[in-house]
Amino acid sequence: MADWSAAQYLKFEDERTRPSRDLVAQVPGNSTELLVERWPSAQVSGFDTSPDMIDKARARLPDVTFELADAVAWQPAEPVDVIFANAVFQWLPEHPAIFQRLMGFLAPGGALAVQMPDNMSEPSHRLMRETAAEMPFAEKLAGAARGPLPPVSFYYDILSPFSDRLDIWHTAYNHPLAGAEAIVEWLKSTGLKPFLDPLDEAERPLFLTRYIARIAEAYPNTANGKVLLRFPRLFIVARRSA
Repeated sequence: MADWSAAQYLKFEDERTRPSRDLVAQVPGNSTELLVERWPSAQVSGFDTSPDMIDKARARLPDVTFELADAVAWQPAEPVDVIFANAVFQWLPEHPAIFQRLMGFLAPGGALAVQMPDNMSEPSHRLMRETAAEMPFAEKLAGAARGPLPPVSFYYDILSPFSDRLDIWHTAYNHPLAGAEAIVEWLKSTGLKPFLDPLDEAERPLFLTRYIARIAEAYPNTANGKVLLRFPRLFIVARRSA
């Protein structure tokens, strides 16, 4: 895919930060900015695969070290107290093995804190797949959708051998947005991006027109004219055994 757009992602900054705050609140002892606020005297560093995201993060938090790195291969120079991943690992099918690897980088009593969207069965994402399948260029989008997350019991089984405390929970947020177009704007920087990137300038409007129409049907207006985007997310906080 093309690089992620920090500007597009931050169009809904307040809504996207809410799960980060919820996750930080449960870490023993967010966005990176939330970690700096929570532990102002700690040494905090961050990494991402997106140059644009890294550039924006460095400008916003000049006292924090940011680097380009891949979660598959990253490892710290010494054991750390917290590994915090906000809406990252849903993109990596091999993330269960990565979780076990990351637990080994924690100091005793340290925490792996993870949040992942768990919304593949929601209308927003189901309609992406259905719209893609009916397009004349469907073959371009055959592999665009990411797979669903495993069940909670799976994560419990793979992390409990490393943990003396393991919290796993779901929260379903209901975000009031201006309308169907706003839902699509939200998704352009995340789940919709793999569907749009392969398309040319003629194909992209055709896909979006049909997709927006289906989103408008699936998300009716509320009494004040807004729509509610239901957004389930999975949270995991695993504390490494001492």
